[in-house]
Amino acid sequence: MQCKIIKVPVHEGTGREGCARGAEALEAAGLAQALASLGHQVLDGGVVRPGPLPAIAHANPAVRKLAELSAWTAAIAAAAHAASETGFPVFIGGDHSVAAGTLTGLSRRAAESGRPLFVLWLDAHPDFHTLDTTESGNLHGVPLAYACGLPGFEGYFPPLATPVDPARICALGIRSVDPAEARALGASGVTIHDMSEIDRRGMAVLLEAFLDRVRAADGLLHVSFDVDFLEPAIAPAVGTPVPGGATYREAHLVMELLFESGLVTSLDLVELNPDLDVDGRTASLVVDLAASLFGRRILPLSLKAG
Repeated sequence: MQCKIIKVPVHEGTGREGCARGAEALEAAGLAQALASLGHQVLDGGVVRPGPLPAIAHANPAVRKLAELSAWTAAIAAAAHAASETGFPVFIGGDHSVAAGTLTGLSRRAAESGRPLFVLWLDAHPDFHTLDTTESGNLHGVPLAYACGLPGFEGYFPPLATPVDPARICALGIRSVDPAEARALGASGVTIHDMSEIDRRGMAVLLEAFLDRVRAADGLLHVSFDVDFLEPAIAPAVGTPVPGGATYREAHLVMELLFESGLVTSLDLVELNPDLDVDGRTASLVVDLAASLFGRRILPLSLKAG
């Protein structure tokens, strides 16, 4: 497989600057080497940079860095659309505002190809605020709502060529939802599996049901992985940690199932803040998880079947 690693050093979506160096940390932890060792061709897709800032302001006084995020979103969407023409793009951030651009660029590409785009959202948070409902003002909390075409972004974020259908989104590992997000999600059609449901039913059962839907529709599958999907004890390098996340084995199981499905066509790796890491262990874990998604196994499947 041809993998294109695209660096997106955006930090304006969060209140901390360290995420801008997340891509560098993943590179230093050996992301490209890990994928190449599995037989994939790894290409340097370059660094995304925003264009000129638009002159915009919002009535919600909490909203922060709106012009910067609007410019970033336009640039990332263009990069995602271009990169997805061939190969498998891997977007390494950067905070989760990256997804406002990747989802919209990929959705445009999917529409042009005549295939539906599905999204697996691995995150502690649904990031389903609008510019009107956000209280923190940190715009890494809005990308999924924007990409789905919720109202209130017109005139502030780039116009959507093709919104993502909320019914084709599965948010897995959720454990922190604000009331406004809960109301919007309830009316949206997004499939939500929180950690309580995962505890009761199991990670594999829930994920495989979603993968069956993607397969039946001949869909393209984008995986948007936020480091805070993981339990903070094993992945401390996040600015918004929420206890009770996915364990080491649960996270690897997700990646193994995704590889075995053969359905994934693009990937975000976001919210890694190396300033908060301990001896680089979070970056190393994210690289290991990415390697599992691209086929790394302890034993070949043929031996397991025997």
